[in-house]
Amino acid sequence: MFIKITAAMLVVLALVSASPGQSGAATGERIVVPTTSLPKGFLRQPYRFQLEATGGIPPFKWEVGGGALPHGMTLSDDGILSGAPTETGQFHFVVSATDSGKPAHQRTQELSLQVVAPLVVQWSRYPKVTGQRVECAIKLSNQTGQDFDFTVIALAVNEIGRATTVGYQHFNLKKDTTDYELTFAENLPRGEYELNVDAVAEVEATNTIYRTRLVTTDKLQLQQGP
Repeated sequence: MFIKITAAMLVVLALVSASPGQSGAATGERIVVPTTSLPKGFLRQPYRFQLEATGGIPPFKWEVGGGALPHGMTLSDDGILSGAPTETGQFHFVVSATDSGKPAHQRTQELSLQVVAPLVVQWSRYPKVTGQRVECAIKLSNQTGQDFDFTVIALAVNEIGRATTVGYQHFNLKKDTTDYELTFAENLPRGEYELNVDAVAEVEATNTIYRTRLVTTDKLQLQQGP
């Protein structure tokens, strides 16, 4: 038997055949967030990282759904984690990526961001007076993945503002170095002193400079000397 196919029937058939595909396009594939770890951040240094999501119906809208970012950091709607963290520590938070499907679908991901000070200088032996001599030691940590061109100078400043060099070092401080110790000692005239340690680390490749300083909280009294 011959059946005549009209134009109206062709339209109906086209709609029926297109329906599954259109439904798939509206809902998309399952959303996957391949970002499972974040690069280390450095205190008061610019940070920028793009979160990623696949599947679903782009574009995605990102937001923090739990926990908290370090102060100074934000997450934009398009998934850019950026800012300059103003505190150190290990920060745990949950991000969510919501697609543009109708209905929309969402995927969450737990993340952790470690923020460290790139250069750490601490007293390992607090300054003390032995006779006419001021003695101290410091420990250095380079917590970045780059070598430092490093300079440190220790100055003893007396009650009238006169500065005497107690120690000076200029050397290459290797990346990921922890608690590297330097000692300083010098004979000084009688007087009351404040000891200042200034440290400067330079990364020539990125034209980056890190600075930090130590200052004694108590005056150093030298009773002996010329």
